[in-house]
Amino acid sequence: MTTSFDPLSLGGVTLNNRVVMSPMTRSRAYGPGQAPTEATAVYYAQRATAGLIVSEGIQPNVVGQGYPNTPGLHTSAQVEAWRPVTDAVHERGGLIFAQLMHTGRIGHPGLLPDGLIPVAPSAVAAKTQVFTDQGLQDCVTPRELSPADIEQTVADFVTAARNAVAAGFDGVEIHGANGYLIHQFLSENVNLRTDAWGGTIRGRIRFAVEVATAVAEAIGSHRVGFRISPGNPFNDIVESDLPDLYGELLTALSPLGLAYLHLMEGPDRDLTLRLRKQWQGTFILNPFTAHPNPTGPEALRLIDDGTADAVAFGALFLANPDLPLRLQQGGPFNTPDPATFYGGDERGYTDYPALA
Repeated sequence: MTTSFDPLSLGGVTLNNRVVMSPMTRSRAYGPGQAPTEATAVYYAQRATAGLIVSEGIQPNVVGQGYPNTPGLHTSAQVEAWRPVTDAVHERGGLIFAQLMHTGRIGHPGLLPDGLIPVAPSAVAAKTQVFTDQGLQDCVTPRELSPADIEQTVADFVTAARNAVAAGFDGVEIHGANGYLIHQFLSENVNLRTDAWGGTIRGRIRFAVEVATAVAEAIGSHRVGFRISPGNPFNDIVESDLPDLYGELLTALSPLGLAYLHLMEGPDRDLTLRLRKQWQGTFILNPFTAHPNPTGPEALRLIDDGTADAVAFGALFLANPDLPLRLQQGGPFNTPDPATFYGGDERGYTDYPALA
């Protein structure tokens, strides 16, 4: 029987265990031009015993930023700033993928250079609010992407992926979940297009598939993961045709030979098992838990019973830098402090204690 602490082959590299650090926005890119800092390197290096670290969401272009102080990978300065981070992880024997996250309509002009507004498949405002330097603000009506804009955005993902490799990342994860741009194209309430980028299911999945295809061709499919969250209503997303929509998406992605599929699970375990059966490659699962409970040690049984090849932990990894060891020993576990999740200094970032 496979256990959580057995190695796992992933796209030509071997993970030391099957405990994955989930991507988590921390809003601490205080370096010039949304760049990581020395504290970022400490933070990730502390967690290098993960089988795989997936970084916080990193915007692939300027307009892809949706929150304050989130990092980018679209300038040479940002590439240089990420190198000490990846070096620090590798020095401790870890592996790290950069999550490429374009937030689409989830954002605000106040977070962007003058004259820019958030973009989306269609000009439909999200019925939610976002954090800005001036506090919570309503999302604005985004600018609808033209076909030429869409092609340029695909190219921006490719550039960011190449930059990630240049910065020392072992690969990238394409964020197609949680109501951000790729998920917006998949949804029926944001993507109202009638051209080749919308309408039918085939049209709605096209952007996701073209981003994945282009990135895989640029840096190698073995370096590319893809994250989905079927049916997740976060950020005002509506999807009513989940089995057909995600079945067709996985059918289109499967021939690419990606490193893994990362599923952020909803309450429908039957859908999870259906997608698990369809996906022939490595399957990473971030299991469904009722808010505000984080994924806990009990999730390891999903590896034991074959539901997943690896399990991603979020808040528990945030608070426990040596989480694989704690899981192996049965605890104890530090308690995450939500007040320090986003922004701030080292408190709640690099000061959670490891086991002696």
